[in-house]
Amino acid sequence: KALRPAAPNRTDIPWFQTLVDEAPPGSVLKPPPGDYAGPVLVDKPLIIDGGGKVTIDGGGKGTVFVLDAKGATLRGLHLKGSGDSHDSDDACLNVRGDHHVVEGIVIDDCLFGIDLKQANHNVIRENRISSKPFDLGVRGDGLRLWYSNHNLIEKNEVIDSRDMVAWYANHNTYRGNIGKRSRYSIHFMFAKDSVVEGNSFYDNAVGVYLMYTERIHLRNNIISHATGATGMGLGFKESSDSEIENNEIIYCAIGVGSDLSPFEPDTTIHFKNNRFAFNGIAIRFTSDLGGNVLTNNIFEGNLTDVVQMGRGASEKNQWHGNFFADYQGFDRNGDGIGDTPYELYSYADQIWIETPAAQFFKTSPVLELLDFLERLAPFSSPELQLRDRAPRFAKPERTAKS
Repeated sequence: KALRPAAPNRTDIPWFQTLVDEAPPGSVLKPPPGDYAGPVLVDKPLIIDGGGKVTIDGGGKGTVFVLDAKGATLRGLHLKGSGDSHDSDDACLNVRGDHHVVEGIVIDDCLFGIDLKQANHNVIRENRISSKPFDLGVRGDGLRLWYSNHNLIEKNEVIDSRDMVAWYANHNTYRGNIGKRSRYSIHFMFAKDSVVEGNSFYDNAVGVYLMYTERIHLRNNIISHATGATGMGLGFKESSDSEIENNEIIYCAIGVGSDLSPFEPDTTIHFKNNRFAFNGIAIRFTSDLGGNVLTNNIFEGNLTDVVQMGRGASEKNQWHGNFFADYQGFDRNGDGIGDTPYELYSYADQIWIETPAAQFFKTSPVLELLDFLERLAPFSSPELQLRDRAPRFAKPERTAKS
């Protein structure tokens, strides 16, 4: 159990701990509007409702608020002013225990935002979180789950933070959240059986990254403007058995980057009804394991739709019914399916695929001319990147927002 703080970090304003100590277990605490000092420990079931008019200031030391009980509710508070130590994980709000509701909390000037450790069946809803104004790599995580399961993370805004992280945290749902100007919108590591739906992630280095993770369901999300040298909308590292459905992945340096995924034998990763548009590379497979199944996706406006690393690996992934804006076939019988397969070959592109530094010159006049000559009279065997035997002829209607 967490220890009760010995003294407030600021002496010029009332100590919020005093109000907590006086409140009977199970009661509703509605403090008078104003500024209060932290740190605070709640170790009994309480409903604390600040009505949006209560600020608790940690004074720049340690963690501002610790919730270590069962079945408590925090609502309508402004938490600010944690310390800046990564060694002690200084945060605005530490959540321990189960069945809490944390909603309508504004968090700023904190290293870490909301930190759940061994906390299960909690609801984290409609909170606004930002970090201290540090360089990206030394900010704290806006929202972190560690060994925490069956939590609902809903309608939060995590902006100018570092990551949303799920470590060894299973069966969690991320729904309707907004992530902006951070590093990873969500980073799963050894985290399984979770749902990510209806979120909007903009201007982050990476949208969602799945590392050593299984059975993640991503659907109806928008991931855009993951740009820069490491920009990636959706990433996989040795992950397996997931479904990626009805997402918009747009304006990213790399839409999907997949490394050794699916990793577990006899598993698949399904990409269904997604739109990949205006990315540098829509999908890049950096291994030749195969096991990816792509159906009814839209590819339009990308500099390169697909890059498949590994010689002869293109047939290990399954492509069916996808729409490619640059398809050059016909649909004579009007069934909506192209008469001939869609095949994507790399010609001069093989130069920068095999030598990544050469990608700097992609679309330059010399490489464009070389690519034209290669297609006209190949002097080396072009590499097949994908073959879709039943490509869609007309662009399907979208149901996802964009």
